Amino acid sequence: MALTGRAALLAALGSLPVGILEPSWTGILAVNGTLALACAVDCALAAPVRALRLTRSGDTSVRLGESADVHLTVTNPGRRTLRARVRDAWPPSSWQPGTEGPASRHDLTVPAGERRRLTTRLHPTRRGDRRADRVTIRSYGPLGLMSRQGSHTVPWTVRVLPPFASRKHLPSRLARLRELDGRTSVLTRGEGTEFDSLRDYVPGDDTRSIDWRATARQNKVAVRTWRPERDRHILICLDTGRTAAGRVGDAPRLDAAMDAALLLTALATRAGDRVDLLAHDRRARAQVQGRSAADTLPAFVSAMATLEAELVETHSRTLVSTILRSAPRRSLVVLLTSLDAAPIEEGLLPLLPRLTQRHTVVLASVADPHVAEMTRARGTVDAVYEAAAGTQSQTQRRRTADQLTRHGVHVVDATPEALPPALADAYLSLKAAGRL
Repeated sequence: MALTGRAALLAALGSLPVGILEPSWTGILAVNGTLALACAVDCALAAPVRALRLTRSGDTSVRLGESADVHLTVTNPGRRTLRARVRDAWPPSSWQPGTEGPASRHDLTVPAGERRRLTTRLHPTRRGDRRADRVTIRSYGPLGLMSRQGSHTVPWTVRVLPPFASRKHLPSRLARLRELDGRTSVLTRGEGTEFDSLRDYVPGDDTRSIDWRATARQNKVAVRTWRPERDRHILICLDTGRTAAGRVGDAPRLDAAMDAALLLTALATRAGDRVDLLAHDRRARAQVQGRSAADTLPAFVSAMATLEAELVETHSRTLVSTILRSAPRRSLVVLLTSLDAAPIEEGLLPLLPRLTQRHTVVLASVADPHVAEMTRARGTVDAVYEAAAGTQSQTQRRRTADQLTRHGVHVVDATPEALPPALADAYLSLKAAGRL
């Protein structure tokens, strides 16, 4: 449309008398005047921008790594056709690097009294809330020579949720959970188990499980079977202090801890246990309590979406006090934090007896796989120094883990990919042993 308008203008200029087109002041003024008039008319015929009505619809949440579609409906209430270039602005982290320009700009034509819908596809690169910025519209005239430009504020928020990549481990852990429930195998008795049913004695059964009254009634030896107790309370604590900000690979330690927490939550709710969440550094950053089994995982995902590690030292005394208030009865406390010697020895270790005398405590930590690679380095002086540094770091972590174990804490130390299934296995082991 713009090229046709320019061609018409050139044709009009070509039809002027030859004398006007000669290089004289009169000709120059005539051409400039004609062009200025054409530009003024073109600008006057451009559809007004302020009168446009804009509304949004589409996705309000998306998992990190996936795409979200947000629709922008433009209504033209005027009497002129809108020919426009539209920029739908969002924060830079709403796009993959280098894709913001093509994804956020749209060409649009809306006849008078009609409306059209544009779709902006977001590819967020960070968790959290992504809020729409201004919508800038440049409205062109029929000749494409001049334009009007204005901006509208059209609020919309897309919450970017944790990716929950570890959900691929859930089916295998649910199969183990069904075994613990006695559906595919017979369980042994533990102090935290409850009576399930009776069956005939087979050689090798624990004689302590024989039900003598039932044996007397039916004239054959009967034994009790047991299954783990349900409705146990689990409190998952995410340390959001400075150590959680350290990056392992391409993501902060906090993101790996979240992934492990989500897998444990999905597994525990299927097992019939109640799960609560606490995110804490110097103060509580997020807390989810008292949700039903169906609502627990969505509530956790939503609460974790906006969490970021704070560059402050975690206040261990306040953390332990908050845990004790949140879990007044015996519970499984899962603390996702660092195994660095200084914060553990100076902050957490002196306070552990307050936790372990009332609760079963599991400490899960994200290990850096690069440290293990460093210990295998050889061949040069620098490589030997790297190997020594890596070995020293691993030795310190093992020493810290041993100290925690002596205080009655179950320690899970694994790389980001291995931590979620390792933590789920630790939970299943405690449940099988009747320790919950």
